[in-house]
Amino acid sequence: MEFMVLRRANQSTERGTQPPALEPGTFLRPSAEAVRLLRRDGAWREVHGPFPPKEVVAGFVLLEAESREDIIAQVRWWPLFDSGAVYEIRAAGSPVNGAGFDERGTASGTLPLRQEDLTRYVIFLRADADTESDAMAPPESLDVINAHNEAGVRQGVLLAGDGLQGTANAARVHYANSKTSVVDGPFTDVRELIAGYWMLQAASLDQAIAWAKAYPYPQQGDITLEIREACERKSHVEFTPEMIKAEERLRAELLEAELRNAFSKAARGG
Repeated sequence: MEFMVLRRANQSTERGTQPPALEPGTFLRPSAEAVRLLRRDGAWREVHGPFPPKEVVAGFVLLEAESREDIIAQVRWWPLFDSGAVYEIRAAGSPVNGAGFDERGTASGTLPLRQEDLTRYVIFLRADADTESDAMAPPESLDVINAHNEAGVRQGVLLAGDGLQGTANAARVHYANSKTSVVDGPFTDVRELIAGYWMLQAASLDQAIAWAKAYPYPQQGDITLEIREACERKSHVEFTPEMIKAEERLRAELLEAELRNAFSKAARGG
């Protein structure tokens, strides 16, 4: 199964600090540089950031896992020094954006070609009641979307894209004081949620906006998009010996707590 792990934004990431996640993934520039496109009654309107941190994400990574429980366990072992972080785990594969594709290619086998002289932009489809309920688009709309995605890859514009399933089976991993806790979905504030994404490369933000406005979305009514510029990850300073020892101690405590809970559950016949 494939999952998207979204690092929810906070004041630190909105200042440009990159989170020390084990997986590099895609880090996004702060929302002060973002644009939201609102289609209302068929007309587009642009709203420029910044946006409230709770409504945006700082970055994301796509990971394979055997199950929801497995991906939660993986994320709980990410760096515990990322205090205050919230990682949202979502199942990928919703057809809201058509068939998913990335550097492994499209359904037809076309491989995206990264051009280093162009800027990468991520276009998020913000969630609504329909996407949260995993409403299906008409098959004829999906055919148009898949053809448009394929053409975008062949033209050297699109690099990746996929839809996310609603949050009924999602989870959020919270880091606080070297401990983690898990909150299960669904999450009720739709304004905070993402329903899908595309990654494209363009010479300017204006080109990315034009592409987003021209996309054949299956939704007939209102939609909200958010355009964020992706950036390369900065190299982090190596952990000091003291930090390494602290990290090992925290992980040992976490493992001990997990084993204790497992033995307790087994003793109760769970």
